[in-house]
Amino acid sequence: MIQAEMEDEEKTRTRCRLLDLPWEDVLVVHILSCLPVRQLLSLQRVSKKFRTLIHLYFAKCRSFDPVQLSIPKEAFSVMLKDNTVLQKLSLQSCSHWLTDDELLPVLSQNQRLVSVDMTDCVRLTRRSLVALSLTRCLHLQHLTLSQCSFVDGLSLRSLADYCGALRSVDLTGCCQLKDDAICYLAKKCAKLTFLSLAVNENITDESVEEVAKNCRSLEHLDLNCCLRVRNQSIRTLGEYCPKLQSLKVKHCHQVTESSLEPLRKRNVRIDVQPPLERVLLSHIMRYTPFVNLQV
Repeated sequence: MIQAEMEDEEKTRTRCRLLDLPWEDVLVVHILSCLPVRQLLSLQRVSKKFRTLIHLYFAKCRSFDPVQLSIPKEAFSVMLKDNTVLQKLSLQSCSHWLTDDELLPVLSQNQRLVSVDMTDCVRLTRRSLVALSLTRCLHLQHLTLSQCSFVDGLSLRSLADYCGALRSVDLTGCCQLKDDAICYLAKKCAKLTFLSLAVNENITDESVEEVAKNCRSLEHLDLNCCLRVRNQSIRTLGEYCPKLQSLKVKHCHQVTESSLEPLRKRNVRIDVQPPLERVLLSHIMRYTPFVNLQV
């Protein structure tokens, strides 16, 4: 009996519980980082120690990207209030309620951001974008502002002034923007490899030509529904952007095959099909050497 009790006591002493592991070096880095946000939020309700652990994790995490999870306003503020090391910030799951009041504190204390996604955050104002630029995020490379109607020329200029390292900018549906703002962005952020100006009737050849002449490393350009873009700027794009890989010009009714054909010959992916007669002619020419005509 005494021997059995001693063995049980020894097992109790040697049993390793989850919270006995090093928090920052093991739990935060190797375990909690593998769990989805939903489980982390549930885990913090287990006990006070787990709540402290989860708060530590959110303070140390470098990526906030809760995929397919609606984050309540209160949870967002608690999760990120102590974080100063964020590198990736995706706000799509908060878009239906997020305002400047919740976002500004997060931006002001995170200067290491590399990627920010504000898609559909319609309740934000230019204050958030100006705050992002004034935070001096010198490492910011990827910025998605798709369907953000609050983006105007002033806020985009401020961003271009302080975030010259940008590589990817999505301005789809930012209908307040005009040529002057896009030209300014192109001059200040010459390292762009991806740019979307889609669904903006204000964009003309002036913007496209300025982007082409300044952003020589451009690989992907989206001009869908830019109704005022014409062939001349597409030719300029082909001349100045040798690394171009894809071009979207669907619903650009003034862009014709005469400007697109040279890009197709360079194997640039274009989202509109060539005219049917050109396709038929290419097939005929392919088999011409094998045709033996006898009279």
